Amino acid sequence: MSEEPTPEIQIDTDWKAEAQADKERLADAEKKVEEKTETRQMPEPNFRGLLGILASQALIGLGMHQDPSGKGVMVDLDGSKFAIDLLEMIQIKTEGNLTDEELTEIKQLITELQNRFVQIAQLVAAQVQEGGTPTETGTSPETTVGIIDPTA
Repeated sequence: MSEEPTPEIQIDTDWKAEAQADKERLADAEKKVEEKTETRQMPEPNFRGLLGILASQALIGLGMHQDPSGKGVMVDLDGSKFAIDLLEMIQIKTEGNLTDEELTEIKQLITELQNRFVQIAQLVAAQVQEGGTPTETGTSPETTVGIIDPTA
């Protein structure tokens, strides 16, 4: 009888190293996801944040938002005035409770927004007076750009 060699048991240790490497890659990926989540968290609510939100609303109403057609900017004078009035109300209601820096910031913000409001309101009035159209005159209809009143 011929003797067949007994098969040797071979232990593959590479799988352990691969499994450990996979485990470390997953741990690193989870750590990166957690770090990104931490950086995306909303900022702490504070006075400056409140002013920023109201100022953004006022600026959007004053033409910071382009019309979807791309032929002008959206202007909402009533909405913008409301946001500016809210800022003024906050200034009045917080009188005596603001730091000098906060008081200066809200006063400057209100003044700048009011000045921009007057400028935009004058532009809208001039465009309406020139031709009753919310777009600039003197350009071809294909390239007409101007102020678009969403309430009209």
